[in-house]
Amino acid sequence: MGANASTGSPSEKLPNPQYRTSALLHRYSSVDTPLDPDVGHGLPHTLAASRHHSDKKKKSSAFATVRKKLTRRKKGSKSADHAKAIRELTCNWDARDINALVEEYEAGAALKELSIQADLARPPSSLLQQDLSDLYDYKYCTDVDLIFQDACFPVHRAILAARCPFFRDLLCRAPGYGQEVLVDIKTAGMDIPMFSALLRYLYTGEFDTEGSRLENLDVLVHLGDEFGIPNALEQDFKILLETGDYYDAMLVFSSEAGPPDPNVTEACASDYYFDDELRCHKAILSARSPFFRNMLQKRVRTGEEMTDRTLQTPTRIVLDETVIPRRYARVLLHAIYLDTVDMSLIVRESPSTTSLSEVQAMVAGRGELSQAEEAMELFQIAQFLELSVLAQGCEDIIAESITVDMLIPTLQWSRQPHGSEWAHRQALLYLKEEFSQVASSPVLCELGKDYLGEALQSDYLQASELEVLKAVLKWGEHQLVRRMEEREPNIVSNTAHSVSKKGVKRRDLDDVELREILSEVLPYVRVDHVLPASHDVLSGAIKRGLVSSPPSHMLGGDTGKANAWIPGKSSGMYIKPRLFQPYMDEAKAILEEHLDAEIELVRLRMMRMSHIPDTLYMVDDKTPSRVRHRPSAKPPAFIAGEVPVPVVDKVRAMLVREKELRRIPLAQRAYGICPDRGLVTYQIHLRVVREFGLPDAAVELLQYPGDYYPELLDDIPGAGATAAVALAVPPMSAPARHLDERFSFAPSQRPPAPRPTPVQHVDTLDVTECTRRGVMPDIAVPATTATPSIGRQLQRSPELGDRSAPFSRSFSYS
Repeated sequence: MGANASTGSPSEKLPNPQYRTSALLHRYSSVDTPLDPDVGHGLPHTLAASRHHSDKKKKSSAFATVRKKLTRRKKGSKSADHAKAIRELTCNWDARDINALVEEYEAGAALKELSIQADLARPPSSLLQQDLSDLYDYKYCTDVDLIFQDACFPVHRAILAARCPFFRDLLCRAPGYGQEVLVDIKTAGMDIPMFSALLRYLYTGEFDTEGSRLENLDVLVHLGDEFGIPNALEQDFKILLETGDYYDAMLVFSSEAGPPDPNVTEACASDYYFDDELRCHKAILSARSPFFRNMLQKRVRTGEEMTDRTLQTPTRIVLDETVIPRRYARVLLHAIYLDTVDMSLIVRESPSTTSLSEVQAMVAGRGELSQAEEAMELFQIAQFLELSVLAQGCEDIIAESITVDMLIPTLQWSRQPHGSEWAHRQALLYLKEEFSQVASSPVLCELGKDYLGEALQSDYLQASELEVLKAVLKWGEHQLVRRMEEREPNIVSNTAHSVSKKGVKRRDLDDVELREILSEVLPYVRVDHVLPASHDVLSGAIKRGLVSSPPSHMLGGDTGKANAWIPGKSSGMYIKPRLFQPYMDEAKAILEEHLDAEIELVRLRMMRMSHIPDTLYMVDDKTPSRVRHRPSAKPPAFIAGEVPVPVVDKVRAMLVREKELRRIPLAQRAYGICPDRGLVTYQIHLRVVREFGLPDAAVELLQYPGDYYPELLDDIPGAGATAAVALAVPPMSAPARHLDERFSFAPSQRPPAPRPTPVQHVDTLDVTECTRRGVMPDIAVPATTATPSIGRQLQRSPELGDRSAPFSRSFSYS
């Protein structure tokens, strides 16, 4: 048994957010994507030492994960209608066309997985163990010196006393600040490095076995007998937080800003709530928060700390309650000491000064803040205190609390300067995934034009194109009614508007003004994919002049329907279909039904896949140039003219991280099945810059690292290179695997193995020229290839869409 014992059941709390993010990516991804926590978070420090801490914390989480909520399958009465619509579309298609549509959907699904990972990416929060290790190294707020073999070790009394009975008894015999305590250890073989490793173990709960000599491991066994085995770090810190033992600081909340008067005593102080003072420890505060560390160091420089030491009184840390409400104080300390966010610790009946959010809630007629609104306030406090574990825990709560009703408040708050960019991405992701539900609610009409437009541009919007068209028309008509209300003054104030009372019929709306309102969002509707194609909503929008150009099938007959859905059928008509899950599932089912009559298609697909080696691509050792030729030889100081260039060590770590992400199974699969590999590369770059806490514009740094640090291309050959990346592509895509399982060939009937073809490697000049033309080069280009006519039909065009089509969204990104 350890030196200390804890009592009481743990309260429901939210574990460290970086573990939640990696867990949801691993557990709920539809593609098997194993993640290594040691390399999956983008920062130099390793997190392997805290795996047991992660597993223990995850058991206490009562929240569903964000990913599970955003990617759940939707079932309802409309599923049959969607299946019927896609079957009517493909009733006259042959198996090759259906197969091409399924391949488009599969490529989109792989890109969507990468896009979700990029949206969930963020810098990892600092761990308690890592912060305490830094505290031991940098000696913030030390209060006692240990002398061992003539070596001095400045340490923190509270941490050692809470962690080890030996040091507790030793330090009790030498009270007072700055005491020098001689340490006599009876265990033989104890030297200075071993003693330093022992102290670090008491701070972090992890022993550095790599830094210790093998012959010293037996010394650890004897040390356990002399010192005892401490409890888990979080258990000792929980006792330290709850009891306040060895405290040397107190959090005091004031309704007036400004430092306290050093002559003020507890009896005459009326501006401070001494009855609610919270005991804490300066060492732990300074280790976890740069705000508290700077405050305490300033007190040392100004001499205030010396006064407290002389009087032997704890340091009073006065916080302005208008900035940090007292009701959140215990949540704050809980996050600092235990790396968890426990919203149940909020004091609901606190007489604290009313915050701005509370005032807004009262004005809106709500009695108290919701949990999401409290998390928004806590997030701003965490940002002010630079406490990342609390900030990311609040982000998780906000993202988990997103519903249809909370969608607009979350979007509006997260877009403000004090909001969260990560929470904003989750709100937009929710809007795209739950668009059908949002479109059927009054929330649709309250959406801003920019939010609606961003959702409509997505290739992964979960709604049929008919539902999208209806939603856009409904939104536009509501905006027009609002304009009419603004032009016509209300007769009686604080009552329903007269326009709303008498109602507005569709024939009373001005179609010219409605067209002007919809001019920026209606072009994002892919009218060629509205099913059924003859629906009254589409016909009515065309008759009213809202849709400027009719769908291509109205111009080219029935064959135009397939042209608009399948790449390569007819340039100029193809528009990339959205990855709408019911359509994708039904298209796969239709393809399966055509298999019995399409044996030849099976053979051709197997021949096609046999050209792709099961192992790594053969690549050249020479790294393609990723440097743009600039007129000035001096590297720029800003990325895209707005983001300061990070230090070279950080850029080097980003390139290594990019190389790691290119090798994960999900990225390999996406590179193998996506026609435009530039889209895959872009999502990887986006994830890397977000993991390192940089704006999205910093992707240019990974695209052209040689522009900013030319030496990086020599230091890390191939790291982050576009054309020289080893990609292990699965031997077969999903449909091909299924075909191989259903059909077996006799040895004489098997397709002949292709002859090995010489490989022509892409040199630097070719890559640069291809990039200039907007074409993503292949990793290895065969010098000669067979060109069967049917095989070319199966392969289709390498482009995702024609550049002249409004929704092809095909571009090259190297």
